[in-house]
Amino acid sequence: MKEKIVLLALLSIVSWAFLIGEGYGADPQTLKLGETVFKRRCAFCHGQKGDGIGMAEFVYKKAKGKVWKLYPRDFTNGVFRLRSTATGSLPTDEDLLRTLTDGIPRSSMPPAKDLSKDEKKAVIEYIKTLSPRWKEEERGKPITAAKPDWVGSPKSTEKGELVWKEMKCWECHGEKGRGDGPKSDSIKDDSKRPILPFDFTIGALKRGTTPENIYLAYTTGLDGTGMPSYEDSMNEEDRWHLVSYTMKLMR
Repeated sequence: MKEKIVLLALLSIVSWAFLIGEGYGADPQTLKLGETVFKRRCAFCHGQKGDGIGMAEFVYKKAKGKVWKLYPRDFTNGVFRLRSTATGSLPTDEDLLRTLTDGIPRSSMPPAKDLSKDEKKAVIEYIKTLSPRWKEEERGKPITAAKPDWVGSPKSTEKGELVWKEMKCWECHGEKGRGDGPKSDSIKDDSKRPILPFDFTIGALKRGTTPENIYLAYTTGLDGTGMPSYEDSMNEEDRWHLVSYTMKLMR
C-alpha cells in the first residue's frame, strides 16, 4: 500500500511536469516556486492566467490633456518590448531578469530587488509556460552594442537630427521629442489599443538611459507597439547618430 502511494505521488509529479513544464527546461519544483511568486507578486496586474487582465486599475497616465490606460504585459502571447534580441524574437533570460530586477521606469512595473535569485529565476521559468512560443521557437541571440567614441559629439548630434527628420520620427514623437507629433493620437498597439508615444524630454527611458540601451531600442524595436526596428532600414552608423540626437532631447 505504501509503495502504491509513493508511485501515485511520483506519477502526479511527472504528469504536472508534462502539462506545465515539459519542453521549457525547468524542473517541477522550480516551476511550482515560480507559480507561487507569480501569484503573490505579479498576478494582481498581469492576471492569474498571465493574460494582462488583472485588477490593477491604477495603471493610468495623464498626458496631453487625456487619460491613457497603460496595459500590463500579456505573457500568453509571448511578445516582449524590452529585449536585446532582434525584432520578432524571444528575449534572453538576462533580458527578463533585468526587467524583473530593475522594473520599468515611467510605468507601474516596480523593481523586485527583494526577491531572491532563486525566486527570480523561478518566476521567469514559470512565465515561459504561459506562452507556447517558448516551447516552439529558438531563443533569441543578444545583439551587441559597442558605442563609437564619437557618439554624443556635436557633429554626430547634428547628423542624428537629420536622421530624425528623414525617418519621420517626429510624426509620432514630435519635433522636440515630446511625444506630441501629428500622428501621436492615432497610434495603436498590436491589440488595436491606443498607445502613447514616448516623451524623450523627461529623460527616463524604459529600457535604460545609456547610449547602448538607446541604440538597442532603435535596433530591436519595441515588439507589440508602433515602434519598429531600424536594423534593416537604417545602417549602424546612422542609428548611433540618432542615439546622439536622442541624448540631446533628453537633456
